[in-house]
Amino acid sequence: MMEVVREKVVVVGGGLAGSEAAWQAARLGVPVRLCEMRPGRQTLAHRTGELAELVCSNSLKSLEISTPHGVLKREMEALGSLVLRTALATRVPAGGALAVDREAFARAMTRAVSSHPLIEIVREEVPEIPAGGAVVIAAGPLPSDSLAASIAAFAGGGSLYFFDAIAPIVDAETIDRSVAFPASRYGKGGGEDYLNCPMTKEEYERFLDELLRGEKASLHEADSTPFFEGCLPVEEMARRGRDTLRFGPMKPVGLRDPRTGRRPHAVVQLRQDDRAAEHYSMVGFQTQLRRPEQKRIFRTIPGLGAAEFVRLGQIHRNAYVNAPRVLRETLETRARQGLFFAGQISGVEGYTESAATGLLAGINAARRLLGLDAVAPPPDTMVGALCRYVSAAAPEGYQPANVSFGLLPEAPETARRKKDRREARGGRAIRSMEAWVAALPLPAAAGAAP
Repeated sequence: MMEVVREKVVVVGGGLAGSEAAWQAARLGVPVRLCEMRPGRQTLAHRTGELAELVCSNSLKSLEISTPHGVLKREMEALGSLVLRTALATRVPAGGALAVDREAFARAMTRAVSSHPLIEIVREEVPEIPAGGAVVIAAGPLPSDSLAASIAAFAGGGSLYFFDAIAPIVDAETIDRSVAFPASRYGKGGGEDYLNCPMTKEEYERFLDELLRGEKASLHEADSTPFFEGCLPVEEMARRGRDTLRFGPMKPVGLRDPRTGRRPHAVVQLRQDDRAAEHYSMVGFQTQLRRPEQKRIFRTIPGLGAAEFVRLGQIHRNAYVNAPRVLRETLETRARQGLFFAGQISGVEGYTESAATGLLAGINAARRLLGLDAVAPPPDTMVGALCRYVSAAAPEGYQPANVSFGLLPEAPETARRKKDRREARGGRAIRSMEAWVAALPLPAAAGAAP
């Protein structure tokens, strides 16, 4: 076990990345000061003061090794991820995906981090990048104005923005179960993990017309700020073509309407949002529509005619640095040793990607205080490939990156089918990560896991 040092790693932001970074640094025996401005100062998207609050979907995406997020989770498991462990402990049915009871997840994360003997939580705003020492900036996509200005000044004009959106959540008791039927595509997971609101061609066309006519909320920002392509508002997808939604979040493949025995023309899926199954989120229905319009238009969906919404959708601006200009593949900044960025502010997108970068940044910040070099996983691992991409991609027009198999080296030539190639690349990535972890001095957690 490495000797405990007195100097603290300072982590700014208590979201997924910040909580994971604090946990990982503490695992290495290094004390941590975790600064979170909530609940004293809230953001436009958060509602509570809990650490690791999920503000968008409650899904951390697939667990299957044939998917990039499934591989990423296996690598995070090898690295001792607190986020992954907590998500598995608070999961709700979601087919082949890992979805959580968002409130139980945040409470468990808060409890684990706050009870760790080496982690001090400070509930106050950090107005600028702390000077000197080992620092992890994990302020999420919504830093305070003063911290955002400090980051922009440090990045030398490398701070960028995009608009992100949140999907509505429906009260389960107001869903018409004579129309909405339980099923997972192709029977994945428990086989009946989603509620599905089926549409005929005529119902779908009418819904599209209403969606396209719906009044949108003002963005209150410059028109040049783009949407993030990986999380487009549902009405923006509809504008891109009459069938865009039918081949996207409303695709009916792998489903049969029990009333007709046939595949619907389109379907709206509802995913369980809490363990008690009292709330369901509308999958892929992030939106910029005004609140009254959301209620009016979404109630035209079969099965949601009397829907009551626990939370309506909204849109907000996300901030991130131009990672190729600012970061090394270790997530340490090029301009200052000991300063790391993690999470969405670092130029990645997605819950698991954010947590994974927080994990690496926490390890490396602790290593700096222990007198060790910052490290990066091998490029044939999903974490290593992601960090290599964000640090080496073309900086012009850079947008936040998700994990994908395209980031990994090619599959062995013996793998012919697409699924086989993916599993070969994923298996190689997992083995490479396990070997890398075995060669690193990563001691057992100092605090009890949830």
